[in-house]
Formats: sequence, structure tokens, C-alpha cells
Amino acid sequence: MHDIVIRGGTVIDGTGKGAFTGDVAIAGESIAEVGGKLGPARREIDATGLLVTPGWVDVHTHYDGQAIWDPLLGPSCWHGVTTAMFGNCGVGFAPVRPQHRAALMELMEGVEEIPGVVLTDGLTWEWETFPDFLDALERRPRAIDIAAQIAHHPLRVYVMGERAIRLEAARPDDIAEMRRLTVEALHAGAFGFTTSRTDSHKTPVGEMVPSRYAASEELLGIGSALGDVGAGAFGMNSDFDDEVDELAWLTRLAKETRRPVWFLLTDRYEDPERWRRLLAAVHAARAEGAHLTAQIAGRPIGVMLGIGTALNPFSVRQQIEGGVVMATGAVFTEELLVDKATGLPLNPNLLDYRPLSIKDAPLAEVVIVEKPKAYGTFGGHGLGEPPMGPPAAAIVNAVYNAVGVWI
Repeated sequence: MHDIVIRGGTVIDGTGKGAFTGDVAIAGESIAEVGGKLGPARREIDATGLLVTPGWVDVHTHYDGQAIWDPLLGPSCWHGVTTAMFGNCGVGFAPVRPQHRAALMELMEGVEEIPGVVLTDGLTWEWETFPDFLDALERRPRAIDIAAQIAHHPLRVYVMGERAIRLEAARPDDIAEMRRLTVEALHAGAFGFTTSRTDSHKTPVGEMVPSRYAASEELLGIGSALGDVGAGAFGMNSDFDDEVDELAWLTRLAKETRRPVWFLLTDRYEDPERWRRLLAAVHAARAEGAHLTAQIAGRPIGVMLGIGTALNPFSVRQQIEGGVVMATGAVFTEELLVDKATGLPLNPNLLDYRPLSIKDAPLAEVVIVEKPKAYGTFGGHGLGEPPMGPPAAAIVNAVYNAVGVWI
């Protein structure tokens, strides 16, 4: 007798063959039989009219914190995910020293918009090293499988301390130690290493993350650990400031380590050929024997955008003496940024500089741009994403009504 039989569903078994109607029998924690009318079971599930498929493996999540307190890992488990991998984008919580715990929570909040109060309440910090972190995960009950990667931000801070937070270059001894700890993590069960080189990742106060300007020598040094161990993948989110150089060292890393290397493929509205160039480079690297891959989302990516969020309509800016001017030309005002009742900032992300009132500003510091003919454009856009639509245009109009400046 089987433990469980899922009866009468439309089975898609993942091998590539067509769908068929049949049963799926489970014995213990394994699938025992697939197809046809199977025997009796202690528990039967009627799947008539439903799809029965293998579980989804979600390779890009940020459950580093939630995996400590939530055995279900919702909402992923509700949508058929049976394995979730975290430690992406260079953010994570191990290795860590006690004095840097708050900084790592702030990084996760700033980069992935996971509320700091939730992380503060949920993280137990019963670990220091990455193997300790894996042991802590192993002790918890689990409804779905998980996989963890060692992330560059905590690793860099653990080895370099405040120098990493100040975005200083890693010394050769720093690189050697980060490499050693990566080897240790891979032997303990890490599925790889990830980093971030994008301006879209900032701390809650608008500062760049520790790995933003890490040199290619640092990344090659850490990445070499994957080749020595013969396990794991190297992942990165990058703005590709210098496409040729970035692709060159990624290809070199993939060749030398003979390990998978991947980056997030994103688009820029102002550069519609960018993703095509990057994909062409991936094909060229593969033709040379490098296991380089561009990772894309299975659906359009949504972000939380607002005055009170880490990513806000005013994130792109340039500093000027005495105040701040938008990259598009608008000047912030105290009225937009400060709650008049309390005098407190509406959003600390907008106040890492002194706010400037137009009425008090020297004429040279007030830049007024031409009113857009239609909806303007802002920042980077996903593949196929249109220019700024009505919601963003409403923000633009609100700013204009408040300060008389188009952004």
C-alpha cells in the first residue's frame, strides 16, 4: 500500500513529453510510481481537472531572514515552489560579527525592502560563520527545500570591517581571507557566491553597498574558490559600467574555474540595444567554452515605489554645493521632504544632504527643465517596459504643483 496517491490529475512529468492523465504514488519521501491507475493508499488526493507537476526551483529569492522563522516560506510555497535559493544580490547574514548585525539588516532592508523591524524581531543570530548559519537553518522544521549562497556584503564586512562599509579597496590579504571563507562555505554546503555592482542597491540612507566598487581582482580572487572546490556558481547584479571589461573578467572567471557564472539581464530604456549586446556576449563566451549565463525573470518585475520606500521617484540625483539637484533638473524643497508637524524627514533616503528651498536658493542652483510633451522617462526600465506611465506622471505633476518645477 502506498502512503499517498494523487489520483486522476493531468501529469506533466518534466521530461518534455506530453501531458497525460494518471496517478502519482508516493512512498515515504519519494515518488514511487507515475502513470495509470495505481493501487490503494493510506491517503488519496483527488486531482481531477488539476495539473500535477514537479515542484518549481526558484533560484533567486531573498529568504535569508525568513528561513529562520518561517517553515513554510510563503508565498513561494503557495505557488508550487519546492526549492528556494537565497543569498542573492550579495546580501545575506553570514558570516557576521555581533557589531555588524545591524548593518547587515540595514543592507537587506535597503536592497530588498524587507522591513528592518521584522528582521530585528525574527533573526536569532545564533551563528557567526557561514557553516554555523547552515546549521541554524538545518535545525528548523521545513515545508520546502532551501539552498543558501554566501553573499559578498557580509563576507566583505566580516573580513574588512568598517573599511568595507567605507567602500575601500580590498588588500591582497583581505582577498585571500574572503577566498578562504568562501571555500569553507562551499565545503559546508553553499550553492555559490553572489555580489552586487549596481547603483540600484543602496543602504536605507542612500549609501552604496560594500561591494559596489569592488575591483575585478577581488572578485576573481574570491571566485577562484569555486574552481578549487569544484562546486557552486558565481552570480552578480551589475550596471555594466564598462561592458567590455565586465564581460571580459566574467568570461575569464567562467573559463578558469569551469564553474557556472551568471548575471542578471536587465534593460535600460535609454539604451534599448543593451540586452541584445549582453546576450550576444553570452553566446560568444559560450562558444569559447565559458559557462556564462544571463539570468532573467519569468515575469515582469514589480517594485515598491514611494516617498517612504528605499526606492523612490527621486533616487537619481546629483550633488551640488548647497543643495541637491535632480538628474533631470528639479530641486527638492523642505516642504516635500520634511513633515511640517514634526519637523522630521518623511524619508531618510531623501535626506542624506541638506534640503533646499527654491525661494532661498541662489539662482544658479535652481534648474528648471522644459515641461515634457508627454510622459517623461525615469531611471532604468525592464525589458519591454514603456516610458513613465500615469502613476509616475501623477508624481511628476504633484511635484510640479508643490514646487513649480518639472522633474
